[in-house]
Amino acid sequence: MNKKRTKLEIIKDILEVIKSKNGKIKPTHILYKSNLSHIMMELYLKELMEKKFVSEKIDGKNKTYAITEKGNEYLEKYRMISNFTELFGLE
Repeated sequence: MNKKRTKLEIIKDILEVIKSKNGKIKPTHILYKSNLSHIMMELYLKELMEKKFVSEKIDGKNKTYAITEKGNEYLEKYRMISNFTELFGLE
């Protein structure tokens, strides 16, 4: 049985998806690669933009999202905490 992802894990997944595409990605790619419903993706992206983890660029009808320095910092700290909890068997 699969364990449900936490909010922090979902944020990490979204940021990693954006980062994997050279820091810039279309919303449909985020949707598929982060395994979220459209509504949930929109909610998370809104929060991530409010907190300055991602930025949105609209060029005509095209919309892309880019990871910010703050988003990269989150990924770095998340990995550090994840490694720490794994090292001590606290997962």
